[in-house]
Formats: sequence, C-alpha cells, structure tokens
Amino acid sequence: MYPEMTTAELENRLKEGKAVNLIDVREPDEWQEGHIKEARSIPLSELQERIGELRQGNEDIVLICRSGGRSGKACDYLHAQGFNVVNVTGGMLAWPGDVASGD
Repeated sequence: MYPEMTTAELENRLKEGKAVNLIDVREPDEWQEGHIKEARSIPLSELQERIGELRQGNEDIVLICRSGGRSGKACDYLHAQGFNVVNVTGGMLAWPGDVASGD
C-alpha cells in the first residue's frame, strides 16, 4: 500500500513552501475548470505514455483527482512500477485552497 494525505495536509505543505511533486490526473476539461496552481496535469488516460515526466527530485509523487478514485488507481499503477506515491483523499471536491483556471 501507499500513504495518503488529506487536502488540508496538502494545503499546509504548499503554504509552508515545501516542495511537492503534485500531479493532477483529471482530464483536460476538468483541469481547465479549476486546479491547484502548483500541480502539473498528466491525465490518467495518458499516464502510461507520460511516465517519464513524473520524476522531479527525490520527492514522493502526490496524486490528486476529483474525489480520490482516479488518483488511487494511478497510485496503484505507479506503486507497482516502483514509484513512491501519495494519494490525496477527497480530491479537488475537498480542496480548501485557491483554485487556478485555464492552462
């Protein structure tokens, strides 16, 4: 299994200026509607072919989606590939912080 964090824990880490390798696995239309500005968009449907884009230093890969389901699937897959991952429970539906829209 892999660890999980709440949206409040994620928000605190970002506010403290800690490096977070945050990947949003929602589809492009969902990303456009609103996302965390520190996140990068790699939709779950593109994850396998874009796996080389995931590494960013030694930080765990933190995955978020709308509610935690798709990011959980992404965590299952990436954990099996040997990546250190963390799932954000509740996803964007539970996100208490600011949201950026567009690209």
